[in-house]
Amino acid sequence: MRFPKFNISILLVLLLVVAFYGHDAMAQRITQNFDRDWKFFLGDDSLARNQQYNDVHWRKLELPHDWSIEGQFSDKNNTTQAEGGLPAGIGWYRKTFTVPAAYKGKDVTITFDGVYRNSEVWINGHYLGKRPNGYITFKYDLSPYLDYGGDNVLAVKVDNSAQPNSRWYSGSGVYRHVWLTAKAKSHFVNWGTFITTPTVTAASATVHIKAQINSVESGLAVKVDIYNPIGKVVASVNIPVVGNVLDKSVTISKPQLWSVDKAALYKVDLQLVKAGKILDNETVNIGLRSFRFSADSGFFLNGKNIKIKGVCMHHDLGALGAAVNTRAMERQLQILQQMGCNAIRTSHNPPAPEFLDLCDRMGLLVMDEAFDMWRKKKSKHDYYKDFPEWHEKDLTDQVLRDRNHPSIIMWSIGNEIREQFDSTGISITKELVNIVKRADPTRPVTSALSEANPDKNFIYKSGALDVIGLNYHQEVYADFQKNYPGKAFIGSETMSALETRGYYDQPADTTRHWPQSAKKPLTEGNAELAVSAYDNVAAYWGSTHEETWKIIKKYPFLSGLFIWTGFDYIGEPTPYPWPARSSYFGIVDLAGFPKDVYYMYQSEWTDKPVLHLLPHWNWKQGQAIDVWAYYNQADEVELYLNGRSLGIRKKTGDDLHVNWKVPFEAGTLKAVSRQAGKVVKTAEVKTAGKPEKLVLSADRLFIKADGKDLSFITVKVLDAAGNVVPDANDMITFSLTGKGKIAGLDNGAQASLESFKGNKHSVFHGLGLAIIQAGDQAGTLTLKATAPGLKPALITIRQN
Repeated sequence: MRFPKFNISILLVLLLVVAFYGHDAMAQRITQNFDRDWKFFLGDDSLARNQQYNDVHWRKLELPHDWSIEGQFSDKNNTTQAEGGLPAGIGWYRKTFTVPAAYKGKDVTITFDGVYRNSEVWINGHYLGKRPNGYITFKYDLSPYLDYGGDNVLAVKVDNSAQPNSRWYSGSGVYRHVWLTAKAKSHFVNWGTFITTPTVTAASATVHIKAQINSVESGLAVKVDIYNPIGKVVASVNIPVVGNVLDKSVTISKPQLWSVDKAALYKVDLQLVKAGKILDNETVNIGLRSFRFSADSGFFLNGKNIKIKGVCMHHDLGALGAAVNTRAMERQLQILQQMGCNAIRTSHNPPAPEFLDLCDRMGLLVMDEAFDMWRKKKSKHDYYKDFPEWHEKDLTDQVLRDRNHPSIIMWSIGNEIREQFDSTGISITKELVNIVKRADPTRPVTSALSEANPDKNFIYKSGALDVIGLNYHQEVYADFQKNYPGKAFIGSETMSALETRGYYDQPADTTRHWPQSAKKPLTEGNAELAVSAYDNVAAYWGSTHEETWKIIKKYPFLSGLFIWTGFDYIGEPTPYPWPARSSYFGIVDLAGFPKDVYYMYQSEWTDKPVLHLLPHWNWKQGQAIDVWAYYNQADEVELYLNGRSLGIRKKTGDDLHVNWKVPFEAGTLKAVSRQAGKVVKTAEVKTAGKPEKLVLSADRLFIKADGKDLSFITVKVLDAAGNVVPDANDMITFSLTGKGKIAGLDNGAQASLESFKGNKHSVFHGLGLAIIQAGDQAGTLTLKATAPGLKPALITIRQN
């Protein structure tokens, strides 16, 4: 179990318990969040590893922490435009802490969920080790070096100075959580428990439990309790420990199945006991589900054939950078689920553990990906240097850590790996697949292939992949069964369509590729460094959203797809040069505001009635404007301008939208969808007047006073009638009162060089975002937004 804080009060309670009850009361495992009370220095000082080093002038902070996101955008930073042009470098973290005397004789470990990158760790001056991979979870044994009952110093060096080392924004620092764990010498081995569901039906489910035990004594037993989703014990067994492995199957009657529609989670509680005393305990959340890929019929979950409707996601959280925050990740996933998304590809690295916890709880399928490169580099200083020494350890640790998550339906051993073009791809693929299968023989393994010709792809020729993942090349999907006989398909990366929220080029009746090829830089474009939101522009290697989705939708043997990408992300700003610094690929912009194509997917992927009208309605008198409507659950849409009908449109064939060419006149554009003559939905877009006022709205008005929870507050620039002003770019000043802070500011603009930090930020096409982070005291937080010439706005958030 994980506790939110480790502080003096907890320490005093532990000491009192030990004093009263003796050491037996301390027998169970204790895991404490270790994020608080760190000190940080941006720079390099090799003496900082020493216990007696004077860090009194260092900055005090709480983890997770990403120092890059705090910096200024610049094309002179050696991270380059591909990583967003934010600074990297070297940083040191130190934490002084006391370990209870009662921990002596226990195994005490420190776990880092992720440090980007090249981390080195010391405890009381003793070197514990190095981990180059910035996305992997790792731990060290502190037991031999601790001063029990006295002060201890943990020092961490993070070296992200060798640049460039990534093709997207990575962040820098101890950007995921840290945990201190104390457990008895006899205990469950770290990541040694593997729980599977080999047989699942509506009548019963078999739960197979295999656990490795570090046993230093005889007479041990394991008590297993399985709780259903409402907390009722549905199975309980006691098993004597023979050797160091527990292997037991338990049957659950009438199980509640885990699915994308209802994410029913069971809890398996394991206790290692001797003579009635609990030595160690471990809890694992599981989902009772079955799944399979079919070469002929696609993907099945619990026997039901469904399309995988997924998106690829990088790990940054917009204005928060790479620093992990569970609420920020949850918000992203909620926005995607409301669109109809049911799957996530963790591009191109192992995610934070909390991300997978959310997918388990929310019912999202996951492709868990390991590497963006093997031995052949993509960036000058990327992981290719570390792959020979570290790939087996990193991949094994990833699978062991993640394999109990019911959301994971496949492992990916790589993305667009360059060894697919030479024969070394055969042997490396076989090796990596074997590494995965040793740790988890139950799930399929894929690799995201950019070479679609099977005769030229050596990763495919290895014969080791269970599912063939193709990146782009939608033109070959219809012939997949002929080209890859007997193999199951997944569109591992698709589209790469480009859009800027709220920007519209006229006309919109042609499809463009920006740039046209890798050898031809973009010559079209515009001074705003924007891309039209009509879904008619894509990178040269990709397609529009509609083009590929129509193909995936048509063929049953195509199990589904992962769209590049769900959200915009920092870095890789194809198609523009600097000062563009964030991607244009997202269905949702960096701030979390949906682009128009979001509603195309919502109309296709959900059962909710949808009618979405675009573009905005502020143009030059008489200008010919392409008007589009996305809709569902209706057989026609009629468009009106200032009360006059402009005609009825119906989708025919495989159409995904309808459109009109309309000479602009100011007023109200209204669309009405009808089914069999009855109105289903109405949508309006009105000509906005000059900016008049600001309005604030929050995704949540009540948050937890835990120092981590967030409220995402949208600021809108409205005219006197309450319409968003589509060309508004006012500079907003924010002020916050109460025990909390402004954690980040954004507006979704891909070429803005404004800092994500501070208290001032412009809006973009009438919208902006302020992220408010809770303090640790109950009370109210009041945010005020002001701008010259506009009526200010206030909003109050309560934290409890």
